[in-house]
Amino acid sequence: MKRLMEYIRPCLWRMAGGFSIKFMGSLLDLMIPWMLSKIIDDVIPTGEVRMILLWGGLMTLCAGAVFAFNVIPNRMASSVARDITEKLREDLFVKTSSLSCAQVDRLTVPSLISRITSDTYNVHRMLNMMQRLGVRAPILLLGGLIVTMAMEPRLGAVLLALMPLMGLTIWIISKKGIPMYTKTQQKVDRMVQTVRENIVGVRIIKALSKGDFERKRFDTVNRELSDQETTAGVTMAATNPLMNLFLNCGLVLVILLGAYLVNNGTTKIGQIIAFQSYFTIILTAVISLSRMFVILSKGSASADRIAEVLDLPQDLIPSLEGEKREQAASEDEYVAFDHVSFSYLGQKDNLSDISFTLKKGETLGIIGSTGSGKSTIVNLLMRLYDADRGQIRIQGVDVKNIPDEKLHRMFGVVFQSDVLFADTIRENIDFGRRLTMEEIDDAAKNAQAQEFILTREEKYEDALSIRGSNLSGGQRQRLLIARALAGQPDILVLDDSSSALDYKTDASMRQAIRESLSDTTSIIIAQRVSSIMQADHILVLENGREIGCGTHEELLKNCPVYQEIAATQLGGRDASGLADTVNEEEAKV
Repeated sequence: MKRLMEYIRPCLWRMAGGFSIKFMGSLLDLMIPWMLSKIIDDVIPTGEVRMILLWGGLMTLCAGAVFAFNVIPNRMASSVARDITEKLREDLFVKTSSLSCAQVDRLTVPSLISRITSDTYNVHRMLNMMQRLGVRAPILLLGGLIVTMAMEPRLGAVLLALMPLMGLTIWIISKKGIPMYTKTQQKVDRMVQTVRENIVGVRIIKALSKGDFERKRFDTVNRELSDQETTAGVTMAATNPLMNLFLNCGLVLVILLGAYLVNNGTTKIGQIIAFQSYFTIILTAVISLSRMFVILSKGSASADRIAEVLDLPQDLIPSLEGEKREQAASEDEYVAFDHVSFSYLGQKDNLSDISFTLKKGETLGIIGSTGSGKSTIVNLLMRLYDADRGQIRIQGVDVKNIPDEKLHRMFGVVFQSDVLFADTIRENIDFGRRLTMEEIDDAAKNAQAQEFILTREEKYEDALSIRGSNLSGGQRQRLLIARALAGQPDILVLDDSSSALDYKTDASMRQAIRESLSDTTSIIIAQRVSSIMQADHILVLENGREIGCGTHEELLKNCPVYQEIAATQLGGRDASGLADTVNEEEAKV
């Protein structure tokens, strides 16, 4: 809640204006029952029609003013809540976008989605209702008590005696309810995760006929959320009937005591009727307060979850001193890994003691079994994560000392599971970089995407569906590679990005990249030997360890694992036979 106050402060003057109008409206609302008792007890007995009409007109004016003085601040409250939530949601989105991969892994994507959506909605609702009821309900409650005590202290004492009991009830229920709503939002996170997994994996679910299994899994998560919401709702809903019970019991006592006092002639009928009206006002105010505490419980739980993200320290901060000490790299070291080790969970190393160097313009091929750490090398090089031990340098500078924006501008990347957006082909390649059409066309040509783009009805302006689902796997990969090439990167990273391409297209693309980006240092992660056998260096990984490094010919002589991979993929031919296979494909190109 402290973090939320930073967003409320700029709107305090607007809120104060709404509160002032609400305050006047609430006071006028309290005057209406008093006017009614005045008319019944003092005006009607006189029989003067003019005075009756005058007091009746005043009551009508008060009622109209009460209506206006509630509608206007309610609209102001909605406006203030909207503006605060808009700013809060924007900052939360920006903060989420700037989180390091390690922080996202810890919080999880579904949780971040629910915080930006349902949690901000709960905060919006809390801000709105607090402004609507935060002034009116307490004033009606306290004002009703004061007026009743002034009119008839003996009857007012009945109401006053109930206040501690009602306050204690609301406090106990609210204290128990807030943790329940925190658990509810955690169940919402789980629900979002399940729905997200089903939407992303809908094809595999249908292909394996696992619809019934997924429905049961969803039903389980849905039931857990429903049960938690029911538990929290029932707990907080106990407030309303208990408040009604206390106040109605008090009303019975007031009527009985009032009847006794009227019978003795110590009070008047109009006062008893006014007391009933004030009881209704107080009852409404108490119910509004209990409702406000329910909304406050939800909102405070959500505000804490939002603050948890906003208060996260900035991770992976570059050292400015390190940037000042920047020195030119030697010709033999453009990219260097120096005894690098890393673990995602901080327990067992996912990479252990990895070392290699690349000159500018050289190509590194990385191959290994699934889970061997190939993609982790790219993540560390781009500083999506920090290495636990060792050092990673680009142009002789530790990547920890390079500002993120400068570092990431060096790269053109195609990740293993990359995304195309629901936009035109041109915008997907350009990706907001304001590239010229010539640059986009050249990138598409080098990525072997130009051929299929020109066959489409609107060519580069043709619209793609979400995730590029109206393209084949090979077409998607070629567009992603074109996006990476379009920015003329210093370092090109292709993470298993040609798995859907045939040998001829793959060979044509590699040849085009070598010719047009000769000064670009390339890192190619592949499962196919043919995609990396022409690389200057090939790194073979197994269980996060380097088990071989050298050229294709060198590895065929001294790396059993690489020999096995090559023999399996290309029919057991020797080194010259393997090289001839690739050379034949490139010769055809």
